[in-house]
This record gives sequence, structure tokens and C-alpha cells, in this order.
Amino acid sequence: MTRREQGASGKLDPQAEALLQRMEQQGGLPSLNILTPTQARETMNAFVRMVCGTPEAVANVENLDIPGPARGIPIRIYTPQGSSPFPILVYFHGGGWVVCDLDTHDNVCRSLANGASCVVVSVDYRLAPEHKFPAGVEDAYAATQWVADNANQIKGDPTRIAVGGDSAGGNLAAVISLMARDKGGPNLVYQLLIYPVTDISSFDTDSYRDYAEGYGLMRTEMEWFGDHYVEREEDVKNPYVSPLLAQDLSGLPPALVITAEFDVLRDEGEAYANRFKEVGVSVKCTRYNGMIHGFIFMDGVLDRTRDAIDEITAELRAAFLK
Repeated sequence: MTRREQGASGKLDPQAEALLQRMEQQGGLPSLNILTPTQARETMNAFVRMVCGTPEAVANVENLDIPGPARGIPIRIYTPQGSSPFPILVYFHGGGWVVCDLDTHDNVCRSLANGASCVVVSVDYRLAPEHKFPAGVEDAYAATQWVADNANQIKGDPTRIAVGGDSAGGNLAAVISLMARDKGGPNLVYQLLIYPVTDISSFDTDSYRDYAEGYGLMRTEMEWFGDHYVEREEDVKNPYVSPLLAQDLSGLPPALVITAEFDVLRDEGEAYANRFKEVGVSVKCTRYNGMIHGFIFMDGVLDRTRDAIDEITAELRAAFLK
């Protein structure tokens, strides 16, 4: 089935279209859902290397292991040029809770550190299916708490901490914002949600129907990710898995929600932003028309990636000043 036969209503960005055509001509990426998790990780790592650009230089990059609930949690700390203390962004990489790592999102974190003049702490949380929910959430929360408790050690300001992530990492950022509110800390000033997963209990949205195949992330892959992530069927409705299902979203930090037009996750990300508006949480939601899932790390092939990074860093700088 071609992309045009699937009911796409908009127009792909020419560079995104060229990338998808190039992948088709090369036989396409194998569907992750027909691979083992190890094979899927190798495939995704190779794809990211192909589409990412030249990494930006930052003042300092340091790898640390910090205490975690089950093991040490590897983190990577990006420090920009300038005078400390810096605001801090705790960043969770995407990859369906199964694939990707600190290296796949190295370029993104460097760009965010420079653009927002903040320390970025990238978190290597435990992956499924070896470590199912709530392992990744526990690591993400523990890392955020560690950052709050040790901000001075990393040249950061403990009163200006944000969380962020893309896709499954955006899900974790949303969930950690909920957990921090529910547990009474740490205090967060902002949440950055880049095409976040907000509901794996249902795939009944227009964007899932329109973009199920042919645009990068497929519906079958999202189902595969969800099956690997949760142990029990009822977990899909847990707000710490599907934050869109949380009964109460009040009292959360301000948010920026980024969505991509040609992405199965578009509608649930925008629905989450609308829930924020309903309860008075300050939110900005930007749909990047013509874009596909994963575009935030495709700076080597997509000009719109830089537009998104510029918007994100401007919003972060403004949030850190408040």
C-alpha cells in the first residue's frame, strides 16, 4: 500500500519525502516488530547514524553512574559554555522503551545544552523487555531526584529543573512530571514533550489510521513496543504508562508539546496538550506540518529539525527565567 492510498490529508515535507523514498529504494528499514530486541537496537542505531548531522561542540561532556533502584544508572552530562549555576534539563531518549540509548540522542542533547544554555542530563534508563514497567519509570524518577539533590555537583541550579524527552522519552517526561507532583517533589519548572506516547491502551485515532504504514513509525511497531514494555494487560491503563488516562492533570509544570503531522502519535500528543488547557496548565502545542516521527534527531537530512530545536530552546530559556 502506498502512502497516498492510506488517506494522508497533508503534504510531506520534500526532504522527509526524499528520505522515505530513499529508504524504500534501499529496501527499507526492516520492521522492528519482526526483529529481536537486540536486532532492533542494532537497526535503529544504524539508522540514527545515517540521518543525524555533525555533533555540536559543548564545553564539557561527562559520563557518570548514579545510584538507582536496581543498579547504577548511567547518565551523560552536557555542560554549555558560560557561568554556572546553569538551569538543568533531565532528558529521556525515545525508542519505544526498547531501543536507542545515550549515543543515539547525543546530537539532540548537545544542541539543547547549547541552545538553552542549560546542563542536559541524559538518562540511560533500563530498557524493555529485559526490564519491563515500572523499571524505566523508576530509573527516570531516581535520576531526576538525584539531579535535584546533586545539582551543585554538576554546576546546576536546583531551583530550575525541567524534564524532557521524545516519543517514549516524552512519555517518561510526562510520567515523571505526574510522579513528582504526586510524591511532592522534586520541584519541576517545565516539561518538554516531543511527539510523546501518552496512551498505549488504544490505537483508535485518526493519525493511527492515516499513518499506520509508510511514514517511519508503524502501528505494528507501537503495538510491539507496548507488548514488550508492560507485563500485565491492565498496566496499559496505568497513568504512569498512559498519562492521557490520568484523572487529574492539574498542578503540573508548564509544557511544550511538539507533534509531527505524519506520525501515528500525533493525535494523542495533541489530546494531552488539550487536557492541560482544560485544567489551566500552561501549554504550547506545535504541530510540525510535513514532518515524520523521529525528526528531532534527523538534523543531517531535515532542515526542519533545526527549526524545532530553535523553538524548543527558546521556550526552555523563557521557562528558566521565570
